[in-house]
Amino acid sequence: MLLLTFIVAVIVSFLGYIPLGNINLTAMQLSINKNVKHAIIFISTFSVFEAFFTYIIMRFAAWFAEKESVLQLLNWVLIIVFIVLGILTWRKTKQSNPKQQNYSKAASIRTGIILGIFNPIQIPFWAIVGTYLIGHGWIVSQGIGLPLFALGSGVGAFACLYLYAHFAKFIQEKFSLSSKRINHGIAIVFFALAIISLIRQFYN
Repeated sequence: MLLLTFIVAVIVSFLGYIPLGNINLTAMQLSINKNVKHAIIFISTFSVFEAFFTYIIMRFAAWFAEKESVLQLLNWVLIIVFIVLGILTWRKTKQSNPKQQNYSKAASIRTGIILGIFNPIQIPFWAIVGTYLIGHGWIVSQGIGLPLFALGSGVGAFACLYLYAHFAKFIQEKFSLSSKRINHGIAIVFFALAIISLIRQFYN
């Protein structure tokens, strides 16, 4: 049952980061504007925080799921995050050649920490999914069950974001796309996600 708990966590977390959002788009952006190595540093840092906060959220999954006001506030935070990331990404297109700049590993780690802590999607996602998994007996919530589940969530997040980073690099090299054009595309997706989230806020 403990093995199933770990596997379920990996799969659910992996699937959770497939839809385009601020985290996977950031991994793609780092891979393109810097290199895959910097993207992996970001992904590794983020995944550690993902595991840590997943454990905390799963401990209080039912409580979080009942706090609709908290979830509403997080949705507004998410909209702001999308808009800010869209603006920052669009501004990067004004740089003549981003690859010639010197990027530090510390910057990638710092990005991973910031997005790992301020990840508005994480609480509603694990609050709802966690409550469902516990309620239907898919995972063990006693003993080392939740720590193992949290570890699995970090592994799943890492695997999905790692694929995104390599996919972005593959697309850039395969189709000879410039960083400017890709950054424009990513920025547009950020703005689109902000608009979609805003519409949901008023029509839910």
